Amino acid sequence: MEDRRIKIERTGTILHLDGDKKYAEKSKVYYKRMGLNAIVKNISEKEQAEVITDLLNQFEPDILIITGHDKMIKKGKRYYDICNYQNSKHFINTVLKARKWEHISGKEITIFAGACQSFYEAIMKSGANFASSPGRILIDFEDPLIVAKKIATTEKHKYISIEEISKFLRDGTKGVGGIRKQGKKRSNNTVI
Repeated sequence: MEDRRIKIERTGTILHLDGDKKYAEKSKVYYKRMGLNAIVKNISEKEQAEVITDLLNQFEPDILIITGHDKMIKKGKRYYDICNYQNSKHFINTVLKARKWEHISGKEITIFAGACQSFYEAIMKSGANFASSPGRILIDFEDPLIVAKKIATTEKHKYISIEEISKFLRDGTKGVGGIRKQGKKRSNNTVI
């Protein structure tokens, strides 16, 4: 009898926390339409850090998206003052707790964090792989979802750069920045 192999592909699992109920619902629709394995939770920005460890233990995702609303309180001033941002400190705390979980669990996750006008540099310094908003601009609702999709559907042995992803984002690297990261898609050959 002849050996028959089929290739089974599994995209990375996404856990998405969004502080806005309407955008959480829109995100569910987007992920479903794209055929991605995603869990979306509507959790306010200030509560995300409190629940992240339990959610990571429960779902063990490959990709974590932390978003909602943010803004600079005094626009055009005090770019490097965390007190000048409505919710950046909550995104930072959530990223820090997620990285602590990662260290304890031994499971590597890719993290996108931030929203419109977020404190990009501080979010990246806290451990995010991708974040908004280097240009302190309003980002498009789909920007974090596009990043998640690209990571989830790229083979594990390939790296993705923000330059590759930026051409699909409304405002390119003004809206989202990040570091080079491996994809999360896995392929296995299975004998049937």
